[in-house]
Amino acid sequence: MTKSTPQSRKDMRARTKLVHAGRDPSEQFGFVNTPIYRGSTVLQPTLADLEARHTKRFTYATHGTPTTEALEKAWSEIAGATGTVLTPSGLAAVTVALLAALKAGDHLLVSDSAYLPTRTFCDGFLRRMGVETTYYDPLIGAGIEALMRSNTTAVLVEAPGSQSFEMQDIPAIAEVAHARGACVVMDNTWATPLFFPPHERGVDLAVEAGTKYLSGHSDLLLGLVSANDQWLKPLRQTFDYFAMCAGPEDVFLGLRGLRSMDLRLREAERQGLALARWLSARPEVSRVLHPALEDDPGHNIWKRDFSGSSGLFSVILKPASKAAIAALLDGLELFGLGYSWGGYESLVIPFDCRTYRTATVWNPEGPALRFSVGLEDIEDLKEDLDKGFARLRAQA
Repeated sequence: MTKSTPQSRKDMRARTKLVHAGRDPSEQFGFVNTPIYRGSTVLQPTLADLEARHTKRFTYATHGTPTTEALEKAWSEIAGATGTVLTPSGLAAVTVALLAALKAGDHLLVSDSAYLPTRTFCDGFLRRMGVETTYYDPLIGAGIEALMRSNTTAVLVEAPGSQSFEMQDIPAIAEVAHARGACVVMDNTWATPLFFPPHERGVDLAVEAGTKYLSGHSDLLLGLVSANDQWLKPLRQTFDYFAMCAGPEDVFLGLRGLRSMDLRLREAERQGLALARWLSARPEVSRVLHPALEDDPGHNIWKRDFSGSSGLFSVILKPASKAAIAALLDGLELFGLGYSWGGYESLVIPFDCRTYRTATVWNPEGPALRFSVGLEDIEDLKEDLDKGFARLRAQA
């Protein structure tokens, strides 16, 4: 068998890359998968080797192991990145990426639709460190030029927006940011690099919560930050300052999930769109927030820049009491109530952006729900929700 390399796989399709990237059975005695390397210390055979340790492939576990290297290389290949670092959670990936791009006295622009823990980090830790954050309308596009200052060094984007699913014009924002010398950081967890190639679209540092679709089984915490050539060195340096390492078992599970991620993500897309269209026809639903739907305000941007969608979307219900929402949700059999997504099981949570939006007004007609559609049979999911809506109507 001829050895597959990143160069030989360059023109191959994503599914093929996912199967072969980051694997070298010849280094693992012929075993297909890179095993879990647990440990801290790496021994050197001589004093000369010890003194030249910084030229060695592995020197100490905080700087990497064969297990972490396998996933870093594979993810970089999939993302079209120069390099990747692994962190113990998605939020940790956000923080490492932002800290790589910022210093005291800098100004940061963040989408008003960003992941709430990201906002908490900006308003708490970054403020303490002397970084000022301004939130902007996610639909601003090239108009972000008006918010740029002489000390604006980073712009954080997320598409679609967390919970509210606005589509951002990433290439337009990136063009403005780069003209002003700013770094573009993106949370790309919803689409993954399979459906949105971040570095091709102008993103410098792309954040992914591997907890979600990379894992696919709701059994690990993992974050990834991929970087282009310009930003890999400051990213790696910042990562090394903190030694914010992902656990070896989680990295191994991430590698295992990588191999089937394309198949699971495409099934999540199919299931999600089917349920979104079914919900859009329900009399209890005011609006479905899903950019892959033709009547969504962000559909044209999604169609231009994305090649697919995931199983995560939201709906706005028609006015209903809290008791009615509780009756709907509490009796569901197949949809768990939990703050995550991307696993094999379906989830739903209520949310209200009014509690934290500052640059835009969130004023929906009624209560909002976010759905993560899993791998159950779609007809069973519909039946579960149909019974839930009957309970909601009974409480009206």
